[in-house]
Amino acid sequence: MRSLILIAALLGVSLPAVASQGEYLARVGDCTACHTSADGAFMAGGVAFDTPLGKIYSTNITPDKENGIGAYTFEDFDRAMRQGIGREGQALYPAMPYTSYARLTEVDMRGLYDYFMKEVQPQPVANRDNDIPWPLSMRWPLRIWQWLFHDTDEYVANTDKSAAYNRGAYLVQGLGHCGACHTPRGWAMQELAMDEGDERYLAGAELDGWYASDLRSLNIEAAELQSLMRTGRSKDFSVSGPMADVISHSSQYFTQEDLTGLAEYLLANSRVPKSARASAPPTEPDPQAQRLYASYCSVCHGNEGQGVDYVVPALVGNPTVISDNPSSLLQVLLKGSHSPRTLEHMGYAMPGYGWTLDDGQLAGLANYLRSQWGNQATRVNAGEVASLRSTQRAH
Repeated sequence: MRSLILIAALLGVSLPAVASQGEYLARVGDCTACHTSADGAFMAGGVAFDTPLGKIYSTNITPDKENGIGAYTFEDFDRAMRQGIGREGQALYPAMPYTSYARLTEVDMRGLYDYFMKEVQPQPVANRDNDIPWPLSMRWPLRIWQWLFHDTDEYVANTDKSAAYNRGAYLVQGLGHCGACHTPRGWAMQELAMDEGDERYLAGAELDGWYASDLRSLNIEAAELQSLMRTGRSKDFSVSGPMADVISHSSQYFTQEDLTGLAEYLLANSRVPKSARASAPPTEPDPQAQRLYASYCSVCHGNEGQGVDYVVPALVGNPTVISDNPSSLLQVLLKGSHSPRTLEHMGYAMPGYGWTLDDGQLAGLANYLRSQWGNQATRVNAGEVASLRSTQRAH
């Protein structure tokens, strides 16, 4: 045990403590990522979110009575989580995914309430005003938004499915709020679907310059998907972008039972046959792009894009590489990527090449990856790279 503690200290990770049910639910809901800023106190808010209306800052959800939620009764807490209505009666911005939290059972809602009230340390940190100009800052239009788009019903089990499937559906649709990133949005920034009954649910969406992948087209075995959710990597693939933080803060803590349910639900609703790996005749590579690949990529990913099992993701059939939306691939080429740091793994990093390659070179390299070794995907152009690069500078 002493050796394990020493290794954990050297790697900069902490050993998992036995979590209460409420703490486990808070981890499943990824509350930390949204309510704990990089240099702030735990759950004291202050994380910025860019929205079409302006910048919204997450609130203090510690049990501090003046600045946090310490004065909330359970009924206040339940109404905020399920209906999107604050203690003072104000409508909450749907940047908080109460549209998903409404699916929770009362037992889980009470578990969360008890955790925040009894186990989280109060923090006297004042909430930051949102950077939204008047009249967009008025809250009453949000009531109309909620009337049009928000369903407050709890999750109802599908009696034709297994207990594991229903557990996965409950997690994905509810506390895990996967649709908040992976479901496309409509004209009023509402999620276009809230469950698998609509083909648009989890069908992929662009978010902050990254593409949250289409979870209705998963072509992966259950064990590999569970590995990705627990560690951020599997034999052939790894996650990138904001999903790495989701794994670090949230899904690495899922029980095996919940990982099994999540995988069963997602794969049961995948449209892609298991045998449908990307396959196409080889194309004649662009010589410059081929040289760039040899110089910057082949040392780690191999001459044939095969990668290294469980360490360097393969590029052959890689969903990020061959996605119809190339945003995530271009982001990785521009600024690099890192796999999650978890209790099991330190994490690996890939450097970005936006500092040394111009837009045309990066587009050429992306097209090389998307057209070799049986990969087949639409071409990208330098303008798409330039657009993402300018977005990065703006941030």
